[in-house]
Amino acid sequence: MRRTGASAGGVHLWAGPEHTRLALVVLCGVPTEVAWPWHRISPADSNPVSDAVREDRLVWIGSQEDLAHDYPQAAVRLPYEFCLAAAPLRGRRGSHGALLLVWPAGRERTPTPREQRHIVAAARRIARTLDEPAGLPAVPERPRVIPATSFRAYAGRPAQAAADWAERLPEGALALDLEGRITFVDGTAAALLGRTSGELLGTWPWQSLPWLDAPLVEDRYRSAVLSREPVEFTALRPPDVPLRFQLYPDSSGISVRVTRAARHEETPPSGGPTGPSVPHTGRIHQLLHLAAAMTETVTVRDVVELVAHQVLPAFGADALVLSAADAGRLRITGYHGYDPRIIERLDGLPLDTGLTPAGQVLADGVPAFFGDRAAMARAHPGATQVSGKEAWAFLPLTISGRPVGCCILSYERPHTFTADERAVLTSLAGLIAQALDRARLHDAAHDLAHGLQQALLPHTLPVMPGLEATARYLPAGHGMDIGGDFYDVIALDATNVAAVIGDVQGHNVAAAALMGQVRTAIRAAAGGPPGAVLARTGRLLSGLDTDLLVSCLYVHIDLASRCATLSSAGHPPPLVHAPGSRPQRVEVDPWPLLGIDTGTPCPVTRLELAPGTLLTLYTDGLVEKPTAAGIDAERGTDDVAAVLAEHDGADLDDIVEALLRGIGAPSGHTDDIALLLLRL
Repeated sequence: MRRTGASAGGVHLWAGPEHTRLALVVLCGVPTEVAWPWHRISPADSNPVSDAVREDRLVWIGSQEDLAHDYPQAAVRLPYEFCLAAAPLRGRRGSHGALLLVWPAGRERTPTPREQRHIVAAARRIARTLDEPAGLPAVPERPRVIPATSFRAYAGRPAQAAADWAERLPEGALALDLEGRITFVDGTAAALLGRTSGELLGTWPWQSLPWLDAPLVEDRYRSAVLSREPVEFTALRPPDVPLRFQLYPDSSGISVRVTRAARHEETPPSGGPTGPSVPHTGRIHQLLHLAAAMTETVTVRDVVELVAHQVLPAFGADALVLSAADAGRLRITGYHGYDPRIIERLDGLPLDTGLTPAGQVLADGVPAFFGDRAAMARAHPGATQVSGKEAWAFLPLTISGRPVGCCILSYERPHTFTADERAVLTSLAGLIAQALDRARLHDAAHDLAHGLQQALLPHTLPVMPGLEATARYLPAGHGMDIGGDFYDVIALDATNVAAVIGDVQGHNVAAAALMGQVRTAIRAAAGGPPGAVLARTGRLLSGLDTDLLVSCLYVHIDLASRCATLSSAGHPPPLVHAPGSRPQRVEVDPWPLLGIDTGTPCPVTRLELAPGTLLTLYTDGLVEKPTAAGIDAERGTDDVAAVLAEHDGADLDDIVEALLRGIGAPSGHTDDIALLLLRL
């Protein structure tokens, strides 16, 4: 931050057992509440951090206009002027996360080449540190906050001199730290605010002065922190004293001038003691952000994680349960923060159970709020003994009057549900209902697609003396989790084996169905010369009257003579790795994709294989990497070769895991991946 002039920064690292989230672990320069939209990020989300990690590139946003254009969801949550950069943290062990830097408004919209190089170099240094065996820290629930304040030297007696100077002015002076707490107040400001300095120091203004707990104040404060530009507003101190507040921020905090305002300047904030209850600006932004985020959830698990990581913290809740009505019973579809034994007891209860209000809420569609155990015990005495919680919000999830389920937020301590909180939670329930309904339909389609995919791919690979084989298929990171990538290993006789890998266009049921037909055709033709097998399969495909094209690689291995012959129809070349040498691409003469009939014979390539040689067959999803200039398969292939060299002689399953981890497949990929490893 010091070297780049950034006003704020943070580091995101992978969290979760399967790298399902990017978690903010270090933060500097802004309060944790302001940075809350960045605390937990899905790698599939559309935002600068996830794009930097997913695409392995520096992402630069030069203005609010750029943010709104490229990432409208993030712009809704943070509608302030600032610049930001997100750089991937990629080391020898793969992706670790991202570095995030933020600059205040007024900075040049485009970085210089030197600045870009500096940011990328800093990210590489962090990644090298994380590559070390003890480099990866545990991911905390909240980020570690590092103070950005630097010492300022003043002549003479700095504290007393500054205080004396401020006291002589006819206006009030306040100082806030970057967390918003009051660190200095002079006598004039205390008098104007109607409080003593002891009542103000160390507090948040909206805490010690309830009439400042309003959307206008919160919005101006957030704007000052992020944009680092002066802002001002006018508020009415009860009963009738208008005050003007002018905020001057920098990297150490905010200086505030407080003066009396003319009556015609008065713009009292809503939500004060005499005004209607209005949700805070931050809460409104949170609701808008969640509305956008809910549209991107795909599975029920996505919905649960979104509510757990964003809704629970926003409302101070500790746990949640999502349940749905199924055949007259309450079925729990997801939960967070509960002991699994409690969930097992609650799952499958009748809708008319008296143990929990969920069934009643689901039936009548009216939310229920219980601020303490006594309130719950009066209506449902057994509920407090089962869950062990202290307060609950039961939100019915309905769509056009149709019940979808019930969302239960619970608290470890008693909680007072204010009118605005109830209103926002009720609105939020509608968003969750729509997302949950879509997610349940998707999960049902996914289960169907997964069953179809498993039926079309081989369940086991044949065991051949003198040959080790292992394979892996990963569907694309979006859609129905079904596609056209396939592989197969065919035992021809005691010493001959055929291996095939291919890719049908598309990620849908049509692609999977055609994949099954192509795999069957290749099995029927297996045993002949590789070129003849592909030519015959291509003629069959032409007769199926399909618009889809297929890439395919067929390899015939004679285990007795340790010789392989192979042909490729537009498929990525395999990698051959002899023990003690560097992995190399096999130079295969090209032939068109299956489905394009050129009338030319399919060429054949011959390889001599030493004992211990590893053949790596893969589809393009493993190696194609999106870059600013397009797709870079060469770089991806080099990365695969580097992983193979690093794991020379390792167990095949360990090599597969290292390959998928090295290219970031577990964290999100946009194409199917099929991977087949064969070792003599």
